[in-house]
Amino acid sequence: MKVPLLDLKAQYKKHKQELDQALIEVAESQYFILGPKVKKLEEEICEKLNVKHAIGVSSGTDALLIALMAAGIKPGDEVIVPTYSFFATAGVVSRLAAVPIFTDVDPVTYNIDVNDIEKRITPKTKAIIPVHLYGQTADMDPILEIARKHNLCVIEDGAQAITAQYKDGKCAGTIGHIGCFSFFPSKNLGCFGDGGMVVTNDDELGERLRIMRVHGGKPKYYHKTIGGNFRLDAIQAAVLSVKLPYIDSWSEGRRKNAALYNKLFMEAGLANITGKAEFDDKNKVQLPMAMYEKLGIKNYHIYNQYVIRVEKRDELMAHLKENDIGCEIYYPVSFHKQECFQELINDPANDMAMDQYPVSDFCADHSIALPVYPELSEEQIEFVVATIKKFIAG
Repeated sequence: MKVPLLDLKAQYKKHKQELDQALIEVAESQYFILGPKVKKLEEEICEKLNVKHAIGVSSGTDALLIALMAAGIKPGDEVIVPTYSFFATAGVVSRLAAVPIFTDVDPVTYNIDVNDIEKRITPKTKAIIPVHLYGQTADMDPILEIARKHNLCVIEDGAQAITAQYKDGKCAGTIGHIGCFSFFPSKNLGCFGDGGMVVTNDDELGERLRIMRVHGGKPKYYHKTIGGNFRLDAIQAAVLSVKLPYIDSWSEGRRKNAALYNKLFMEAGLANITGKAEFDDKNKVQLPMAMYEKLGIKNYHIYNQYVIRVEKRDELMAHLKENDIGCEIYYPVSFHKQECFQELINDPANDMAMDQYPVSDFCADHSIALPVYPELSEEQIEFVVATIKKFIAG
């Protein structure tokens, strides 16, 4: 049985007529950058997330970059980020000649370790970027408390978590000062190329972001500030407007699949939910755990990825691929081990020694993502679990 990691063709086939019509409308309008389609999507995102301002941009990476620019991050400023994330989280900080300061992550949620944040703060610290990794929110209340205490900007990296919710139902990206989303095709809400969105409830920040999106010009050709070419294409906005009404049902499909994985792993005697960066039993699988299971609070996990941890991860990956099962490692090299950041790590002034990130190292060495997209069948999930069981049994 073949089980791809993601099957975008299945989604397209189901909604082909609507999507094709949206593309034709853009072609007939010959309005390709910003314009009515983008404005419509921005209004729809505002309503969906209950946020005042949504600004469509060119990618999730550019969403983070423009957010930092709007927050006034300057060369030499320090921005706290988790060391375990997609490269853009830290890369955008360095692109502004600012300094990414790395924290470890939580062993249960993979999100930023709240207890590691405050010890990283210095007089140069200007912002925190919590990442809502794999589709669930970071623990935002203590992060906001720390930010208020030290007068820091909180920029949420919600690239994998649009419509994920925290505690009282607040959507990821709407809790801090600025939220950033990616519409890369593999995301829960993906377009037909690159695309992103920045959201905020702050009127001043919203206006600044809109101006910076178009090279900082307002009116056109008149520049009080320097921005960039961060405009969203109308084609991508049109595609996203078609898909947005389905995102809740797709997320529920992912949640259902994640629950089935958990059930099957437990019935097979393979489940090991410890919340530790170690294996109590090396012959079992550490399953993902939603934050509410750890904290006893409401939390809505949308499972952009379903990530397990196993002792012999690389061998399991080879075994899955031999059996035509798609899988992926997110992320095999944390920031503190990336070659491009070694100058920062080796600078004693930054206090970021290699041995300060044991949880991130554990996650990088043992995590693997399994197929979880909503179009998966129960038979495919059963086959994945049976294949893993066979591997562990030797």
